Amino acid sequence: MEPQVTEKKRRNPKQDRAQATVDAILEATFQLLETGGLAKLTTSRIAERAGVSIGTLYQYFEDREAILAAMGQRQSDAMREKITSIVLAAPGTASVRTIVRALMHGLQGSAETRMVLSDALFRHAGEGEVGRQHLTFLDSISSRSELDFVLGKESAFILTHAVIYLLRAAAAEPELKLDPQVLEDELVALMESYIGNLASRSAH
Repeated sequence: MEPQVTEKKRRNPKQDRAQATVDAILEATFQLLETGGLAKLTTSRIAERAGVSIGTLYQYFEDREAILAAMGQRQSDAMREKITSIVLAAPGTASVRTIVRALMHGLQGSAETRMVLSDALFRHAGEGEVGRQHLTFLDSISSRSELDFVLGKESAFILTHAVIYLLRAAAAEPELKLDPQVLEDELVALMESYIGNLASRSAH
């Protein structure tokens, strides 16, 4: 007698095709951003690169902005997952530079592409997106006993917001011509000092 396949495990061909179409549209958009930038990005070019009709594209996304926001959301979620894994793999200050570097350089794509997607996500979801990521990050690590300092909601707020907003400010002020390596060193110093203080207070 063959084992029963639960409804949850059973694959839905229509859903699979829909997800494949969405993935193709997002990947095409990424490729076009990398090669031509935002100025040359149109829904027609995205559909052509993805191998779908423009009508099919509009079945899934209202416009170019919606596509960019969806990509920004994926980028944000992937970054949160990466940072959570870094923190859990190496608790304490040993992982700070890795986290700062990950935030500065992202997961893939040029700095211009990452900024376009980040801006689109903030326009779509507002400043509340950072709060959502903060709560998810906190939930991921708050119960881990291997952390060697007390991570309350206030201290987690500092950790998740400080670097993100400082990096956004740096990106918004290119005229300052900040040196990336020096900026990385300063952000690491800032975070290590704060985490060291948390550990010291925890010990007492």
